[in-house]
Amino acid sequence: MRFDRIAIQALAVLAFSNVPLPFRESSSMSYMTVGAEDAADDGTTPDLSVPETAESFAFEAEVSKMLDIVVNSLYQNKDVFLRELISNASDALDKIRFLSLTEPDYLKDEEKLHVQIEYDSEQNTLTIRDTGIGMTHDELVSNLGTVARSGTTKFMQALKAGSSDGESSGDISQIGQFGVGFYSAFLVSDRIQVASKHLDSDTQYVWSSTNGSSEFQIYEDPRGKTLPRGTEITLFLKEDCIEYADEYKISQLAKHYSEFVTHPIYLKTKTTMEIEVEDDEDDDKNDDAYDDKDTSAKEEEEKKDEDDLEVKEDDISEVDEEVEKPKKMKEVTTFDWAVMNGNPALWTRSKEDITDEEYQSFYEVLTKGEGKAETWTHFNAEGNINFRSILYIPKNVPQGFQSGMTEKQATGLSLYVRKVLISDEFELLPRYLYFMKGVVDSDDLPLNVNRETLQESKIIQVIKKKVVRKALEMLRNFAKESDLEAAPSEDNDDDVDSEEKATSKTNKYNEWYDQFNAQLKMGAIDDEPNRGKIMKLLRFTSTASGGETTSLERYVENMKDKLGGNQKEIFYVAGDGLAAVEKSQFLEPFLEKGVEVLYFVDPVDEYMATTVGSFDGKKLKNIATDNIKLDDHDDDKDLATRREKFYKEKFKPLTTWLKKLYGPSIMRVAISKRQISAPAIVSSAEYGHSANMERIMRAQAYSHGQNDMAMRSMKVFEINPRHPMILKLLESVPPKDAGDDYEVPDGVEDTAMILQEMALLNGGYPIDDPEGHSTRILKFLQSQLGLESLKLEPHPELPVEEEVAPDIDGILDGMNFDDMNLDDMNFDDMDLDDRIDPSSPDEDEVHIEL
Repeated sequence: MRFDRIAIQALAVLAFSNVPLPFRESSSMSYMTVGAEDAADDGTTPDLSVPETAESFAFEAEVSKMLDIVVNSLYQNKDVFLRELISNASDALDKIRFLSLTEPDYLKDEEKLHVQIEYDSEQNTLTIRDTGIGMTHDELVSNLGTVARSGTTKFMQALKAGSSDGESSGDISQIGQFGVGFYSAFLVSDRIQVASKHLDSDTQYVWSSTNGSSEFQIYEDPRGKTLPRGTEITLFLKEDCIEYADEYKISQLAKHYSEFVTHPIYLKTKTTMEIEVEDDEDDDKNDDAYDDKDTSAKEEEEKKDEDDLEVKEDDISEVDEEVEKPKKMKEVTTFDWAVMNGNPALWTRSKEDITDEEYQSFYEVLTKGEGKAETWTHFNAEGNINFRSILYIPKNVPQGFQSGMTEKQATGLSLYVRKVLISDEFELLPRYLYFMKGVVDSDDLPLNVNRETLQESKIIQVIKKKVVRKALEMLRNFAKESDLEAAPSEDNDDDVDSEEKATSKTNKYNEWYDQFNAQLKMGAIDDEPNRGKIMKLLRFTSTASGGETTSLERYVENMKDKLGGNQKEIFYVAGDGLAAVEKSQFLEPFLEKGVEVLYFVDPVDEYMATTVGSFDGKKLKNIATDNIKLDDHDDDKDLATRREKFYKEKFKPLTTWLKKLYGPSIMRVAISKRQISAPAIVSSAEYGHSANMERIMRAQAYSHGQNDMAMRSMKVFEINPRHPMILKLLESVPPKDAGDDYEVPDGVEDTAMILQEMALLNGGYPIDDPEGHSTRILKFLQSQLGLESLKLEPHPELPVEEEVAPDIDGILDGMNFDDMNLDDMNFDDMDLDDRIDPSSPDEDEVHIEL
């Protein structure tokens, strides 16, 4: 992939085309064009070769404009400048480390290989320093004075050229092979100063340039040799970029982009604290006074102190009070170096050398401590595109994860190039697998290309395809291992504890699936190339699963013995919850014949079945549709055909009359082929919406304020030709030869309507006319109870009741005055005035509230 170089060349041509060329005569191209026109007149072929006498001129381009185009085209996020500079420093450290393998003396000036970052918030500067190989005077000119020139590229070419025997001269991975990473520093700085000392040079040089300038300066560092070896880059930040002279900001960026860089990265941190200081001023004065005295005076004073042994307590307290003074505090600032990349790049190691504890620890690093991983896979992809990856499946739903998978949902995977983070927003996994966590590290990706361009790269597409395949393979293995672990053991050892047996049969995959099934079902809908693999991961409860879940593969395996081996479809019933589908009237014939039916209770289930259509060549069939056949090899097909023809002819008057009565609410009235006990059921047309789907779509339509007429199901009213109610109803409808003036008996229409509404409710459909349904039920109850009218009875006239005086004697008799201790009662505190009821009509009657 060389799109990055092509883009740079195209930008260069654009820049060159706008600069006037210093031709002193007419353009040779114009001269040649005129000549060609003249030659065309006489029919001869023009000579388009360049004559030897032609003058040559060099193109002129404004490097500053070119640099501005390159930087602002490649980088749209200012934060990446630190990533680029650390990556370049890592390259320099890799070079000196590689060279020191054969020349250990190269590390004599500085053995430590590291990167240091420090900032100055007062001067608004940021400095990145490394102990790498450094640059000479000429290398500063060539590497930093030419846009898109990479010293790393030259180093890699020298390594290849040095391998004359065709073998690799060493295993070394370099990052900045494109050559414009350094210039990303101009995104945040007005001026850049680079001090560098090469290991073979005794002089330290400085490269300096301002943002937008067409020139740069190189000179000997006036500070002398401040670096033992390596390079120091100082950025003089722009006014709107002073945030990068902040410890927290730099720490976050360094940890985010360069957390797994091989060499240690140190950030100079500042800590300010208050400490207690002693007051030495009085001591200094006393020392001066003693210096003026002679030795004899000192000895006499000491002797006097020794003789004076009796001291009163009052004197001691006074002395203590004089000694106790407020403590003096002062602020002290200390500096230290904090490591920014202490976590190892686990994916670069061999998986045989990594323990499960290390994998779990690395998962905590990736997820910032969000629990444990359920399982993981670690693999190296080799071929035209090489990359390394670790994928994790979380045990529980990650914090902030949205099952609806909105546009702002985190992708889960981070993309690295040689352990340097490029982005954690690449769609390396499809949306339904966003719950996974992990890393992908490729050596084949260009580092210095913006995210939008890299997202469309063919390399990314290849990586995405392989990662998805590995992710689904990991889920498949997880499901198989869980099924084997949960399978009942053949060992009937009675000594085994029953609780231990129950624990051993727990299916980990099913527990995990309960939390993430919606994502996999959405994957079956969206990811058509991997649909077959995803369908094998799905689990459903069924009529034969005994409360557990079963897979589609197991269903297909079990259906071979059903219906005499003639079952060709996978049957399911959809509804709002397990309790609803278990009571479905459509299950009756399937339970009778022992045919397994899957329960689809999630809103996405039926939509998924409609989109997918089939599994392993078996069509997914909703048993609530009208065209359901349970073919059994024992059935006489000829008899079934004759029976169907007979019922159709016999009940034609009833089906015709019912269709006219029900109108557009029913698409068709048909004779049911199901073995049911109900008088009638309402099913949906084969290619129409079921009751469950209509319920879901209606809710969506109402939530958006849309009309739901187009979402109504195409209902089929199926009558049971063997039910007594249907036979009695047939006797009451107009016969074939009846005219238009034929009137059905009273109550027949209400009976037919109640029959339809009952079938609608049992089938999961709403009733279009609830008021009419209530009216018909009331009339039916009136008839059943033999009521002539439903008119309300008048209220009864009740006599006025006389008020009865309370039985005071009975109340007093019930009080136990023996237990009352009047001596303990404080009558002085009782305000009897407040307890008198002023509303009493009788002045002599006083009510006291006790």
